[in-house]
Amino acid sequence: MRIAVYAFDDVTMFHLAVPQMVFDEVTRQGLAEWNTVLFSDEAGHIRTTEGYQLGEIQGPDAAEGADVVVVPSWFADGREPSGTLRKILQQAHERGVTVLGLCLGTIPVADAGLLSGRSAVTHWQAFDAVASRHPDVFLDQRVLYIDHGDVLTSAGTASGLDACLHLVRARLGAEAANRIARSLVIAPHREGGQAQYIEHPLPPRSADDPMARLLEWALGRLDENLSIARLAAQAHLSRRTFIRTFRASTGTTPSAWIRTRRLDAARRLLETTDLSVDQIAADCGFGSPVTLRQNFASAFAITPTEYRRSFDAQSAPA
Repeated sequence: MRIAVYAFDDVTMFHLAVPQMVFDEVTRQGLAEWNTVLFSDEAGHIRTTEGYQLGEIQGPDAAEGADVVVVPSWFADGREPSGTLRKILQQAHERGVTVLGLCLGTIPVADAGLLSGRSAVTHWQAFDAVASRHPDVFLDQRVLYIDHGDVLTSAGTASGLDACLHLVRARLGAEAANRIARSLVIAPHREGGQAQYIEHPLPPRSADDPMARLLEWALGRLDENLSIARLAAQAHLSRRTFIRTFRASTGTTPSAWIRTRRLDAARRLLETTDLSVDQIAADCGFGSPVTLRQNFASAFAITPTEYRRSFDAQSAPA
């Protein structure tokens, strides 16, 4: 199988290397003849964001005979793809070639019209920009990758490894994918249904904004009962006016906002303390560990204990 990987100025070495490492390992392990080639809008060289110059990049013709075309990332400013790349992706798709948009690489794939009316995923920081440009694309922040068979998209940086391993598994089977994973010393299978771990920073607000003061007040009392009635009373508003004002100010409901803040707090405690799940549930206002586990699994598709095992900052080497 021939895999054509799109290379461009300012691509990071990691993003460019991910599909090459995974797919070339198939050949190195003697599992099949898979070969990767780098191509761009024009033959020549590119300069990576780290300052390395890579030569012998092939031109658009390199993608014509490919079985898979990969856009491994994209420009940080989210610019629209060149007419050349757009045409390459569209023609590849028409020929039945599998197209991969890894991380921000989802952007040019969407711009080429390959995701219209379909679900997709990209790095969480680009969600708003992509959603604004492509309201007909359903962006799912709960997953690491989405495979439609003909088009595969993945979330942030390391999820490209998961997506590429998934393609190996789909084409060559689980045993082959596990062998590749062992060779590269990476997890053989992180589920596509595992959520991205997204930061939800509070938007900047003026100190004299009444809603800002209410949010700060609530953040200091996450372990308490923060009912809509109590929040409305604290804001000196009627229940109906408070709900309307809260949504206009934050873009969400009071209940959803409180739940997200409690989950953020729980994640921080799981990462930085050795408190029990029972104690974290109480400290974050979930009432019981069962409620915490249910909400945590619903939001992140992982249990609190599994999350702590993956992200425990205390066990990280100094």
